[in-house]
Amino acid sequence: MMQTEIAHPKIVAQTEWLAARKTLLEHEKEYTKHRDRINAERRRLPMVKLEKEYTFEGKNGSVRLIDLFAGRTQLIVYHFMFDPNWQKGCMGCTGYVNSLGDLSMLEDRDTTFVLVSRAPSSKLEAYKKQNEWTVPWYSSYGSDFNYDFHVTLDETIAPIEYNYRDKAELEKRNGANVMQGESHGLSVFFRIGNDIFHTYSTYGRGVESLTDAYSLLDTTPYGRQEDFEDSPPGWPQQPTYG
Repeated sequence: MMQTEIAHPKIVAQTEWLAARKTLLEHEKEYTKHRDRINAERRRLPMVKLEKEYTFEGKNGSVRLIDLFAGRTQLIVYHFMFDPNWQKGCMGCTGYVNSLGDLSMLEDRDTTFVLVSRAPSSKLEAYKKQNEWTVPWYSSYGSDFNYDFHVTLDETIAPIEYNYRDKAELEKRNGANVMQGESHGLSVFFRIGNDIFHTYSTYGRGVESLTDAYSLLDTTPYGRQEDFEDSPPGWPQQPTYG
């Protein structure tokens, strides 16, 4: 029986493979060091105090943005695309939540992770139950939250902006069909007492790999809190094991 020809990597001897692998290892180490430098730069980003009060609807009623922190210092919000008129959430966002790993480390490092969408809380809770998720999920319907953080695009309410590009830049890049409606992203907030600050947001492909506790902590001011990190003096640290 003839074997079907399939595309595959080049077949070589062990010595040639090892030489190629060592070259790749050097490139991987360069990438890791570059990523560490970017994470250090992110931890040094300035932050902006929020002057507006945002309210949300959860399964137990109305809450404020400060309540989403659950008493912790850092809050990570995944902006899940779920329009109030939709019967189910975005498939891409659903795949993102399905791919989340064990996030218990976040709580150990003074950080809370939640989902926020514009659909009413009853729809969110039903979809959450259907998918057997446990992550807290809140509705921002009726507030400016989604518009202010540029994940619901409606120029009758707020100027169009996505991934730090305004309408003109988006049209130049993508043509006349400027994005409208729901988009996804991830935002990070920091709390000092009762004051809340916005520290970071990322959109598009900047979100796709943020599915484990370490990568999510990398988006926060305090980072992973491990001693290998280049962090400003006074940042909290956890012991590095291994």
